[in-house]
Parts: sequence; structure tokens; C-alpha cells
Amino acid sequence: MARVLLIEDDPAVREGARLALRRQGQDVAAAATGEEGLDRLRSFRPDVVVLDLMLPGMSGLEVCRRIRADSQVPIIMVTARGDDVDIVVGLETGADDYVVKPVQARVLEARIRAVLRRVEQAPSPDGAVPVVETYGELRIDRAGLTVTCQGAAVPLAPSELRLLLTLSASPGQVFSRQQLLEAVWEHSYHGDARLVDACVKRLRTKMGEPPRHPRYIETVRGFGYRFHNPR
Repeated sequence: MARVLLIEDDPAVREGARLALRRQGQDVAAAATGEEGLDRLRSFRPDVVVLDLMLPGMSGLEVCRRIRADSQVPIIMVTARGDDVDIVVGLETGADDYVVKPVQARVLEARIRAVLRRVEQAPSPDGAVPVVETYGELRIDRAGLTVTCQGAAVPLAPSELRLLLTLSASPGQVFSRQQLLEAVWEHSYHGDARLVDACVKRLRTKMGEPPRHPRYIETVRGFGYRFHNPR
């Protein structure tokens, strides 16, 4: 049973999602404002946060930023249909995934299950025992699910960690956005490739990658990404 914190100001949406998730056996705490949600975050200690972007007072984006300042708990955004700019900004702020209103219970449940699975089975090279791998100044501990760069710990959200583990399992291999979307997010929607791009951007920032000349995650223009080992 997962602990889900639902931050949503619309009473009908909040109650519908709460009931649907509880029917699935989830432990749900609900909040109507960003401020209340942050208070519940500290006391409830959720496994995943479902966060509406359009909140009264403190916006969902600000809530996302504050959560990410000291926590890597998975965040699933809820956004109005067509708000592409807000979706991209939310993903770059630190959200792991999103659903579009009107919220379909089965979609939300599937996204929650997927985000909670991301670090349960870390990908590793075929036939290899998970080890601590070193790539230049980057160290990836597949067994402990930790990453350090230049000796400092790199705090990664589940989607960021899963993406890095997937790419680094096959250095030099080019992955399309669609392949990464299916491997990391378990989606099959071509329009959600922005999830991949936003996650790569966050990963590069956290690892101190130079924007124009990244050392580890290279963009293959018109196709996708590959992991580079800077020997």
C-alpha cells in the first residue's frame, strides 16, 4: 500500500481521486491548497505526491519547487488540457510525470504504480552483477541506487535515476525518446517525449554538465540520447 498525498483545490476532483485511489488500497491524504499540502507532506511522509498546478495562493509550480528543495519524493502533476507551457515548466521544475484533466482514475492509478516501480528494479548490463561503475568523475552504484559526481552525492528523483541507469547500462548506444519513454515512464504516447527532454535537462543540471558540451548524456539530433563514457 502506497501513501499518496493529493493536493487539489477542486472538491469534486479531489474527492473523486481520493475515493478511486482508496478503492485501489492506497492510503490517501488530501489538501486543498499548496500551503496545506506542504504541511501534510511533513507529517504524512507520502510515497508519491499528486499535485494540481492551478492552486489558489501558492501555485503548484512553487509547491513543486519547495518539495524538490529538500525531497526527491515522486511528483505527478495534474494540469488542464492544452497547458503545454505549464507542463514543460512543471517537468523542468522537478515533476516526474503528469496527467491531464479531466482526470481518469485508471490513468492516475497507472501513473502512480509506474512511478513507484521505477527504482524497484534498476536496469543493469545483461548478465552483469550490479557494481559501482565509474565514468570520469561520475560514480553510479547500481546496488545502492546512489550517484556521486566529483565526490558529492547527486540527489535524484525516481525518473532521473531510472533514466541515468537505463542510459549508462549501455554506453555508446543511441536511445530514441520513444525507447526511453517506454523504458523509464512505461508510456507509449509519442506526445510525451517532453518528459524525456525535461528529465535529461534536470539530470545534466544536477551533474554539473556544461549546457553546450555535456560530458555524459549526449544529444543525438533528430533521434534521442546516448550515454558517453569520458575516459
